Amino acid sequence: MKHEKQDEPKEKDKDACDAVREQTQAGKSELEELRATVEALRKEKDELFGKLQRISADYANYQKRVPRQIADMVFYEKERMVKTLLPALDNFELTLKNAGSVKSVDVLVEGIRIIYGQLLDILKSHNLEQIEALGQEFDPAVHEAMTQQANPEKQEGVVLEEFQKGYRLNGRVIRPSRVVINRLPAQAEGRQQQTEPTERPPDECETTDQE
Repeated sequence: MKHEKQDEPKEKDKDACDAVREQTQAGKSELEELRATVEALRKEKDELFGKLQRISADYANYQKRVPRQIADMVFYEKERMVKTLLPALDNFELTLKNAGSVKSVDVLVEGIRIIYGQLLDILKSHNLEQIEALGQEFDPAVHEAMTQQANPEKQEGVVLEEFQKGYRLNGRVIRPSRVVINRLPAQAEGRQQQTEPTERPPDECETTDQE
């Protein structure tokens, strides 16, 4: 009986050691999992930081590249436009060089007119167009009235004369036409009479009653 009682504490100590060993093993497993998670997060952080560095470098290069590309585009567009104008400039120079040998002024004027038409065609290729004004109804969006005249043979409000041509570039007005518009006196007086109050004539009946 004494021998059995001495074995019981040993079995209890063994069970306690096994429990501690199991807890320690579980703690080690949990610690290993935490270390693996930390390592995965560290790798993810390094990857994201590397991507951020590459994006920052690409954006810095983009900021340097775009202004240079815009400047190159503007330069090439100017160069293209100037090259299209050179043939007209050559013809102008040739006309001036031969102006002294031209026998008739009409021939010289015709040469200048041809160069003018050539310039217009070149500018049309760059989406520049003239605004129609002469004989058109006055439009403040495209016309600028410089003065007025009265021509009874023309309709009210039409453009009688053009001082300076107007132009559109890509459909947008860059200079309105400076014009003279038609204002008929009769219609002007009619508008003035509508604004002025009418005077009432004296009532004869009221004067007779007073007498």
